[in-house]
Amino acid sequence: MEFYGTLGDACWERETLEKLFRAGMTGARLNLSHTTLEACAPLLEERFWPAARQAGVEARLIVDLQGPELRVGTLKEPVTMDEGTEVLLGAGGIPVPAAAVASARTGDEISLDDSALLLTVTERRPDALLCRVERGGLLKSRKSMAILGVQPDTPALTEEDRRNLDWAARCGVTDVLQPFVRGAEDLAVLRGALAERGLERVRAMAKIENRQGMEKLDEIIGEADVICIARGDLGNSMPLWELPATQKHIAARCRAAGRSFFVVTQLLWSMEQRAVPTRAEVCDIYNAVLDGSDALMLTGETAVGRYPVQAMEYLVKTARSALCAGSTME
Repeated sequence: MEFYGTLGDACWERETLEKLFRAGMTGARLNLSHTTLEACAPLLEERFWPAARQAGVEARLIVDLQGPELRVGTLKEPVTMDEGTEVLLGAGGIPVPAAAVASARTGDEISLDDSALLLTVTERRPDALLCRVERGGLLKSRKSMAILGVQPDTPALTEEDRRNLDWAARCGVTDVLQPFVRGAEDLAVLRGALAERGLERVRAMAKIENRQGMEKLDEIIGEADVICIARGDLGNSMPLWELPATQKHIAARCRAAGRSFFVVTQLLWSMEQRAVPTRAEVCDIYNAVLDGSDALMLTGETAVGRYPVQAMEYLVKTARSALCAGSTME
């Protein structure tokens, strides 16, 4: 079974990376919504790969592209949003993609930072959206954005995605995560871009994280090498109480097709701040393994969390416990 952490400030030190590998990590994800592969190349060469070799691990490196995902732009400083106040998205306000401004309508709900904040569009302007804050909080740069029930018309790969792929071979990339996959065509675009760069052996991983992906699930399963059940934005696209059944459904379709899949988002979310996970979190990991997940991935737990190594230890030990239980039941 594969175990992934996400690279970030909390784990970039070579010593920490080596501890993660010795705890059972088999590879790592690099989120290119926050950086570029070129910028990270020296860190990968000087820290990531040496740490893997020292720990005796033949590591995998996943790059998570931007794709059609919507994100808030770069802010001069975090913005506090108070419930009931108004906020402007777009020109003259918080920077957001033009596609988001063009797609939203009055009355639409907009979630930010994986639904930590929620806005309602009260007025559409030519280049901005006036919104009322329904659920407030602190907004930081480059956080996720979703117009609930709406998928803006955006390309499968951005120009920055293509520039990042130019660096994939020299950085040792083994897998590419394509976000917000809407159908087999998005994956065909990705495979074409990989082929142009001689990267046919790189695995194409499809993130299922919206209703369009669910509607085209079987064709996506048929085209992808690996399916990622990305519960963050997937949970934004439906009432949260429907998410468990959706995760089970995707897992069942992957098993039926013989397609590898893995689960990501908030597996050990509390461990960003606490040294010990909740009982619910370890049960979540255990059940994902029993459902047939071939891999598990931590995100903020290792990227920005206070206890990255301990989080990986809990992930690996809980998953291995489930694997033992599964083999006993068979």
